Amino acid sequence: MRMIKLAISIGIAFAFAPIHSSAAPVLGSDLASFAVLGAAGVTNVPTSTIGGNLGSAPNASVGGGYVFTAGSIQQNTALAQNAQLQLDAAMVTLSGMASSGILGADLTGTINPGVWDVAAGVTNLAGNLILDGLGNSNAVWVFRFASTLITSSTSNVSVVNVGSGANVGLYWNVGSAATLNGITFAGNVLANDLISSDGNLTMGCGRLLSATKQVTLIQDNISLGCTTGMDATDDTGAGSLVANSGGFDQGASIGSGGTGGSGGQVVNGVPEPTTLLLAGLGLVGALAARSKRAAQR
Repeated sequence: MRMIKLAISIGIAFAFAPIHSSAAPVLGSDLASFAVLGAAGVTNVPTSTIGGNLGSAPNASVGGGYVFTAGSIQQNTALAQNAQLQLDAAMVTLSGMASSGILGADLTGTINPGVWDVAAGVTNLAGNLILDGLGNSNAVWVFRFASTLITSSTSNVSVVNVGSGANVGLYWNVGSAATLNGITFAGNVLANDLISSDGNLTMGCGRLLSATKQVTLIQDNISLGCTTGMDATDDTGAGSLVANSGGFDQGASIGSGGTGGSGGQVVNGVPEPTTLLLAGLGLVGALAARSKRAAQR
């Protein structure tokens, strides 16, 4: 009887114990320190404002005309070299996540968290894109493009309804080139090819990372610090959240997708309370059976 009572206590403890997240950022620590990174160099039409490291490896050419609010220039340094290796690894990780479904080429509108494969199209973002976290501060979006990512000059990206926003993840995994012509953008752009804008782009929370080519800046404002002060529930801003100091690289665990939304995956890989309850009940049964066998001997 004592064993059964003990088993029941353990089962209840399992069932109602606090759920702890095992999530980890997708970007390695060296890569996460960069707001702008290009394998073949970085070019700039002055003046661009950068909040984070800016660098290139193995090409050491990074141009000039920058104002740094954080970070510094890294010209083929060991930090930039290791960041490039981590960029390759991050793109492989994002490519391997289970898909939540396929979206049309034009992403204009409202999209809930998930790992979304995007159909090929001439323009992927022609207007306003609102990423609605459904009240989840662990919301994660992964957008995967087999070829290019292209936005129009009137496009905007904002992240809303994510609670504190402390663990939001937002990734744009691009098979070839990324052309960002809009006013604002948000999240981590990981492109295999060239990354460019048509000028005066503001990214208050994210990174521009090219695995094989260069990043071209034209009087842009790129920061990973998320400190430009948009409220997490405001749907009029550029997606910058004071609470998220990791540049929208907080919530995704390796091998899992976004949370919430149609077809979304569980970000942190954490069992639901019902799962824990079943595990606890299973343990109760196992210990009770063991106690019964001992009593029969």
